[in-house]
Amino acid sequence: MYDYLIVGAGLYGAVFAEQAKNKGKSVLVVDRRPNIAGNVFTEKIEGIHVHRYGAHIFHTNNEKVWEYVNRFARFNRFTNSPVANYHGELFSMPFNMYTFNKMWGVVTPEEAAEKIEQQRKEAGITEPKNLEEQAISLVGRDIYEKLVKGYTEKQWGRPCTELPAFIIKRLPVRLTFDNNYFNALYQGIPVGGYTKMVERMLEGVEVRLGVDYLENKEELDALAEKVVYTGAIDAYFHYQLGALEYRSVRFETEVLDKPNFQGNAAVNYTDRETPWTRIIEHKWFEFGRDEDGNELPKTVISREYSSEWKQGDEPYYPVNDEKNGALYKQYRELADREEKVYFGGRLGEYKYYDMDAVIAAALEFSGKIL
Repeated sequence: MYDYLIVGAGLYGAVFAEQAKNKGKSVLVVDRRPNIAGNVFTEKIEGIHVHRYGAHIFHTNNEKVWEYVNRFARFNRFTNSPVANYHGELFSMPFNMYTFNKMWGVVTPEEAAEKIEQQRKEAGITEPKNLEEQAISLVGRDIYEKLVKGYTEKQWGRPCTELPAFIIKRLPVRLTFDNNYFNALYQGIPVGGYTKMVERMLEGVEVRLGVDYLENKEELDALAEKVVYTGAIDAYFHYQLGALEYRSVRFETEVLDKPNFQGNAAVNYTDRETPWTRIIEHKWFEFGRDEDGNELPKTVISREYSSEWKQGDEPYYPVNDEKNGALYKQYRELADREEKVYFGGRLGEYKYYDMDAVIAAALEFSGKIL
């Protein structure tokens, strides 16, 4: 018997496993994938740590979380400064004075603020009711039309007028020349990749990969006193109340026989016509060098295509609208009746979580339970 069976070897599962092991508990981790680290899994291709399931940039203001992850990895000084490509025109992200200057020719913060306010007034928006109105009130119509609308509609598969306003509230807008996307005290990429970091978290813990918990539930449940489940909550209950909605992402990754493709880790394609949402050039997360500081002669890029999730796809982003929120609440009520099972993480809680928030939640939960 194990004290805990942990379903999922992603960040939430790995943190709980590490904390439980340190408290002297016996732990078994299972994951249906052939690898640990969940969506932060990185694999080495041509000396480059490739983010297999999309770009992950660690950023946090939580000192406890930062101290925790630094026990398992050393972080580099990578700062996220994406570029937006609209039909070949390049703009700075997040929206800042470089963006406003390129868009309108304005030079001072006062001129930029006036331009945004003028366009907000022209649109007649007082209380934003949807994402489109929220975006126009934040950055004006010109920037919304070129840099927000097409990208957002590709990403969510819905018109901006049908998306809730809160989705865009995270968007940084600055009347400065600060190109750092995240307002975070601590930021970087683990040297050696995320997989290496999660490997260290799971040292001394039994891990079985390629094991589908839901297909072997009875047999696996019998092995442990308690279960920590980090998979999709609706899948756990066999979708008996209906399926929650997610957005999924498809990646086309290729190795290029050249040292530099786009000169930046992330370029967002904000027009509606380009089928992909962005291109990631993985080597720039580590400044184009390998772990010994040597420049890398080749590069690896990944084009990202957003799509509606269907069973069998990998669920990425929960669609946190009113309808799905109500359905999740019903599943949560079912989950609360499960005597020996705890639900956690992005899929278990049907919640859009940044990495630091996942780790903070797992630390808080393990502190309570253990």
